[in-house]
Amino acid sequence: PEISDYEFDLLLKSLEKMEVANPEWVTSDSPSRMVGEMPTAGFRSVKHRIPMLSLANTYNPEEIEDFIGRVKKNLHKENLLFSCEAKMDGIAISVRYEHGLPVRGVTRGDGSKGDDITANIMTISGLPPKLHGSSLPEYLEVRGEVFMTHEVFLALNRDREAKEESLLANPRNAAAGSLKLLDAKEVAKRNLSLFFYGIAEESGENIQSQTEAFNTLSRLGLPVIEYRKQCRTLEEIMAFIEEIRKVRANLPYDIDGVVIKLDNVNEQKKLGFTGKSPRWAVAYKFAAEQAVSRINKITIQVGRTGVLTPVAELDPVFVAGSTISRATLHNEEEIKRKDIRVGDVVIIEKGGDVIPKVVSVDLSKRPDISTPWIMPDYCPCCGSEIERTEGEVAVRCPNIAGCPDQLLRRISYFVAKSAMDIENLGVKIVDKLIVNGYVKKPSDIYKLTEEQLATLEGFKEKSIKNLLSSIEKSKTLPFARFIMALGIKYVGAGTAELLAARSGDIVTLSKMPYEELLAIQGIGTKVAQAVTEFFALPENLEEIDRLLVSGVNPQSVQVVKYDEHLFFGKIFVLTGSMEKYTRLQAATFIKERGGKVAGSVSKKTDYLLAGEEAGSKLDKAKELGIRILTEQEFDVML
Repeated sequence: PEISDYEFDLLLKSLEKMEVANPEWVTSDSPSRMVGEMPTAGFRSVKHRIPMLSLANTYNPEEIEDFIGRVKKNLHKENLLFSCEAKMDGIAISVRYEHGLPVRGVTRGDGSKGDDITANIMTISGLPPKLHGSSLPEYLEVRGEVFMTHEVFLALNRDREAKEESLLANPRNAAAGSLKLLDAKEVAKRNLSLFFYGIAEESGENIQSQTEAFNTLSRLGLPVIEYRKQCRTLEEIMAFIEEIRKVRANLPYDIDGVVIKLDNVNEQKKLGFTGKSPRWAVAYKFAAEQAVSRINKITIQVGRTGVLTPVAELDPVFVAGSTISRATLHNEEEIKRKDIRVGDVVIIEKGGDVIPKVVSVDLSKRPDISTPWIMPDYCPCCGSEIERTEGEVAVRCPNIAGCPDQLLRRISYFVAKSAMDIENLGVKIVDKLIVNGYVKKPSDIYKLTEEQLATLEGFKEKSIKNLLSSIEKSKTLPFARFIMALGIKYVGAGTAELLAARSGDIVTLSKMPYEELLAIQGIGTKVAQAVTEFFALPENLEEIDRLLVSGVNPQSVQVVKYDEHLFFGKIFVLTGSMEKYTRLQAATFIKERGGKVAGSVSKKTDYLLAGEEAGSKLDKAKELGIRILTEQEFDVML
């Protein structure tokens, strides 16, 4: 996000006032009328039986008092009971159980329909594979939040940092991205968690209150958040909010406020909904925690690919549960945009309450002798003159072979869990191996001897055997992980899987031309160019040869190829949602068989593959006389 939730909500309220004053300005796609997000490509769209609406946000006691006043006025009742609960900062989902078994998981989406993420939801260990109890409801649809704990999030970012991938901003974004991965096996690796807070639809029990709903969820074995309380007055509600504010920093997951709901279900039904929110509930949002510190100096961190990243070294300051002394400044352009200088007093905030960032500078406290910060012309590690690439923000140290910092991070990346997965070989040991001259390139790892390791401080017989055993075990890794270990620019785990599936082995991949790489569904121009350039360098091919000669034997992948298929040379356009395939899967199958996939219908289009709820593309295809395929017809041709 480019702005905070608070800033967004202020803009939204301003828009709502504007639309009340000028109703002729209201459009169907106005943020005041829309809930959540648009459906995601690659997932089947599912209509919610009961709409999933969003809550109106409040930020102060006065707004809560206004909410209580509106409820009393509309119900013509003074004595009300509210159910208050800590508000998870996660991703809203709906899960349907039938006869005690989970059958479907769907995201909020735009409120009326969301993405079918059933396979991904099933990987979450906290989701009961069967509801508890003997007399189970015929059907039960529950609403909840998927989230990522701080521990899991930090481990994920450590792994990304080792691979020099951009860090995820906060656990919520990480959870959202994880749920939208197209491979459920990858989702399972993300160790997501969930809590449930409501029942949208159920058979059997006639639940009368939100409190009763929580008790029912818990009895059925569904995880619920423990921080909740019944309140009758504004004073009781504010006391509960303060109670949650105090424990917030010590929780293993993120909460961003408190949800206040009218407890009685019949009274909820009487109040009903606005276009996008229930009238019987509101969210009180906490402002992001900030602190003031001073930048003592700006240091440079040199990454695996030579990218120079500026880092602010701060006076230690306590923010949102931990002491912060460093904060990334991202790049030179970001520093110029915020005019950040050494000696500045700055506002520090934890992005998503986890990653420290410099929000702004207090210009009133800037020293008179202050000067703008300038990126050095030479690498602070090896002294090489830095290089700038037109169109790129990043600046790089070109000394790939001789820069110690690059070598350390490159080797650490090579041995990481997501790559060669060599256990017992952390950053500190890698550093010792480099300092002692035993490792200058990845292939040197496979030449290490007991004698060499015995010279390292702290290495005894057991640790030597463990490390050599891990190195030997890594030789027969999956091909996709070997691709990851090579450290090709822009190639992450998902991209490595695509390259492995299409090429089958390293020799074939190294010889694939740019056009063939670009034809792989999911591979764009940047990746295709980066892969082509990597294998064009003789030193990279020589290093791969050294690895193979040393016994590294990545397991090849069986590649299915189709010659003279019906799809060969044909142009497809896809529209609507399908039962058997996602659009991404259908597009992949078309491309594998020599066909092409276009984004819009034209006279050159050969086939329109139309699923449910096909839109304007279907009308245009009919107008142009293009052959329209049903999913069943496509399946036969496939």
